[in-house]
Amino acid sequence: MDFALREEVVSTKGPLSGEKIIEATAVTGGCIHDAWKIKLSTGEKFFAKTCPVENIGMLKYEEIGLASLNEKIDPNFLIIPKPIITQKLETAAILLMSWIDINRGNERKLGEGLALMHKHSAEHSQKSFGWQEDGFIGRSTQVGGWRKSWGECFVTLRLAPQLAMAEEWGLCIQKDKLFSKLIEYLDKHDPQPSIVHGDLWKGNTGIHRDGKGIIFDPAIWWADREVDIAMTKLFGGFSIDFYNGYNETYPLAKSHEERSDIYNLYHLLNHANLFGGNYQQSSISTLDKITILLSK
Repeated sequence: MDFALREEVVSTKGPLSGEKIIEATAVTGGCIHDAWKIKLSTGEKFFAKTCPVENIGMLKYEEIGLASLNEKIDPNFLIIPKPIITQKLETAAILLMSWIDINRGNERKLGEGLALMHKHSAEHSQKSFGWQEDGFIGRSTQVGGWRKSWGECFVTLRLAPQLAMAEEWGLCIQKDKLFSKLIEYLDKHDPQPSIVHGDLWKGNTGIHRDGKGIIFDPAIWWADREVDIAMTKLFGGFSIDFYNGYNETYPLAKSHEERSDIYNLYHLLNHANLFGGNYQQSSISTLDKITILLSK
């Protein structure tokens, strides 16, 4: 963190006004924002993300997501960074949150904690799917809005915007026919709305020193809980302990794997639209598999 930004953070109007920063080191792993470990003279530690001022909306969405997920977890099983403030400074926007030491280890409590978050939120949901405003999935907009129908929500608010962008690299399909079949198929599944992390790949998880699971960097919305489970399998890396912990706490339907390709198509299309390359072919292959599934 450069000197000017450090001075802004502890200035009279800064988020750490009057404090003395003795350490502000870069944290690797993110590809969108700059990330920092901040240590004060008091010994207190914080995690901060900074970005250009015009992108402050991305940080505000993350702040809301972290706060919302924290309300739904059992802290005996799952830890999520606590957001402190999102603020517009002169040279950057900043999201300040609690610091958590992240390790690797047995993932059973991670699975149990995710299951409890899904279960608790489903029991206290507003019975609609979606989110109240536009958010973000990586650098892409994640369209806001509410739908009573799960199929309509996933198709119109998630797949349709990504498929529209995919036309720019040559993916052209008979969308009306696909959409109607998908909506009917997903509505027959008839899930309860749960609050979901929304971007649950291995890099957005960890294990605390006491064995509790850690999740961060959410792309929050109300959805079928299976979207989180499907994404854990898209890029892999989760252990059998994770899945056992989840299923023993909040069992999945035996048919859940049938829907994984549908749910992961959203993320594959997003990656294809952002990065191109092999993600484009993976999107096409997944669409082919979904077409076969819907024709049965």
